[in-house]
Amino acid sequence: MSRMFRSFFGFFISVGENPELILEQNIRDMNDQVPRMNESIAMVKANVTLLEKEDARYADDLTNLTAKVKAAIQAGRDDLAGSFAMQLEQVRGARARTQGQLTSARAAFDKAMAVKKAFMLEKERKTQEAMNAIRDYRRAQWQKKVADVMENFEVAGISQTHDEMVHKIEEQTAMNEARMEMALGNVDEQKVKIEEEAEKLRANELVKQFKAEMGLISPEPSSAPAQKTIGGAEAQKTV
Repeated sequence: MSRMFRSFFGFFISVGENPELILEQNIRDMNDQVPRMNESIAMVKANVTLLEKEDARYADDLTNLTAKVKAAIQAGRDDLAGSFAMQLEQVRGARARTQGQLTSARAAFDKAMAVKKAFMLEKERKTQEAMNAIRDYRRAQWQKKVADVMENFEVAGISQTHDEMVHKIEEQTAMNEARMEMALGNVDEQKVKIEEEAEKLRANELVKQFKAEMGLISPEPSSAPAQKTIGGAEAQKTV
């Protein structure tokens, strides 16, 4: 059980330290930030739109109140003109505040768009960099597998068996050649010895014949007649 838990723990550690998985997760995290950023920018844009509508409404109110003040003055109704004038001042103040807020909202929207643009550029750069790194990592892993396979071939694969068998055959061939040379050497040596003995005997016979012809030695009965006699006797016996 302890070994099993250690193996599981080691597996999760190896997975957690896998650069490819980490980079892919980083790419997903950056992609997930884009919708949230768009949502925040949409909220800022909506605020700008609301303030613009509010400013337009205040502008209409100012136009209407101004016309009412003038109409009341022309009608001699200063009391109404004063009331409309007070409303006009309030609307002017409200519009001024709205325009200030609108300016800030537009600045915030412009800044949000600039941040988004910078983020998208950085996201694109990091995504491309991560993809290149992932391709390099996969290529390195493939090269590692090929190297492992080639090392196995060198250590315990076909190459080792091939070399062993070739060396064994060479040893057997050399041994057989040595035995053949020794056998042939023995045959040739015996033949040479026989020929040498025959030559010596022949030479001795010739020397004896010359000595006999020169009278240096008494002639001895040659072996040839004896052989003939023996041969004749044998022939006669055979007949």
